[in-house]
Amino acid sequence: MHGWSYDEAHLFRLTRSLHGELVVASVRGPFAEAGGYAWFPSRGNPIGNPRPSLANAMADAVLTWLDAQPSFSSVGLIGFSQGGAMALQMVRRDPSRFSYAVQLGGFVVGDSLPGDAELARTRPPVFWGRGGLDGVIPQDAVARTDAWTRRHAAADIRVYPELGHDVAGREVDDLTEFVRRRIA
Repeated sequence: MHGWSYDEAHLFRLTRSLHGELVVASVRGPFAEAGGYAWFPSRGNPIGNPRPSLANAMADAVLTWLDAQPSFSSVGLIGFSQGGAMALQMVRRDPSRFSYAVQLGGFVVGDSLPGDAELARTRPPVFWGRGGLDGVIPQDAVARTDAWTRRHAAADIRVYPELGHDVAGREVDDLTEFVRRRIA
């Protein structure tokens, strides 16, 4: 799932090396913003801190879409920025449904969900990659995400010192390797 002002083609391109190994679907956020789309519109949803009710509604909408798709032996999630928040929110809404999540330059939504207790018990694999120079996601959202991820996931946390709010270089290789280990 893409970030603010991007569209469904963004992460689809980043996962191209995996397309021969798994089915990849990319979903577009519903809100038109800044020449692209968003999962949480900027008005009323500060960066890194969207309204939980909206995050839950967006996660539930994608879960409903997923219900209409063919069933697969496993399903993983990949998201950047707002899309990373969506990936984690979907895991929190339906913990037993997903085999793993990849969260790139994103954050966890500041709320408490019933699925959090199950996640703390089962600790699914979560890759969290972020840029050391990321000036977009506020530090309080990064701290909240760090604490949540360490408590609720078998976390593979990577900080790329030279990277800003982007997905590039070594991070793409690392997320690809993480996914390949999950589907092996």
